[in-house]
Amino acid sequence: MKTQMTLWIRAARLAGLALVASALLGLAALAASAQTVDEIIAKNVAAQGGLEQLRAVRSLRTTGKVDAGFLRAEQVQTNKRPDKVREEIKVQGMTQVQAYDGKDGWQINPFGGRRDPERLSADDLRGLAVDADLDGPLVDYAAKGHKAEYMGHDPVEGTDCYKVKLTLKDGDIRTYYFDTDSNLLIKLETQTLIRGEVQESETYYGDYEKVNGLYYPFAVEAGQKGDPNRVKYTVVKIEANVPVDDALFTMPAAKTDAKTGAKPTGGAQ
Repeated sequence: MKTQMTLWIRAARLAGLALVASALLGLAALAASAQTVDEIIAKNVAAQGGLEQLRAVRSLRTTGKVDAGFLRAEQVQTNKRPDKVREEIKVQGMTQVQAYDGKDGWQINPFGGRRDPERLSADDLRGLAVDADLDGPLVDYAAKGHKAEYMGHDPVEGTDCYKVKLTLKDGDIRTYYFDTDSNLLIKLETQTLIRGEVQESETYYGDYEKVNGLYYPFAVEAGQKGDPNRVKYTVVKIEANVPVDDALFTMPAAKTDAKTGAKPTGGAQ
């Protein structure tokens, strides 16, 4: 009986040690994963031109052309630190505007029959707020409230890539694919919750060119996940550190009727 009791005690001790060892290995794996994802992000930042050069950009204006097959458009995106963005799409003389001033988002959408500025809902603002981050959400992700995970290797159209999953603080998910040779981004998958439904999209990047010491993609294709019909975006010009007035991002007041002085209630004007 004594011998059997001793064996039970030893077995219990071994089981306890195994649990401790398993926990330690789990913590070590988490530490290694965190270190790896930070290294991959650092490599990508270095491939772009370096963190110092990235943060030296105080404003950025990107001009490009959109080709959706049945539709051609011109697009201008203007960014300014901290966290300001204005995106304009011009089609057949009409211009849609979406902007974020670091706190509030608004739009003018003549294609929807509205020519007066209106505030964006929290759902519609999600992507715009991410676009406002000049450094991108991966840089200082933890301080911004995001969570990054290294997901191993995965090929993109035959190119071996590092795969990094970023869960934003609002719950949206962005999965980055970095070319293991160049360390530049070649694909991005997004999962966004819009009005209770998950919307998935994917964006491909290429034709990187150097502007003001940093590499930017000049060819972008985007569409719904799995859809071969993608919208093509070609960058025409990128201008760094251009003078930009803060008023560009501020929601303008609604126009008043010249005869009555009343503000329009919506619809095409």
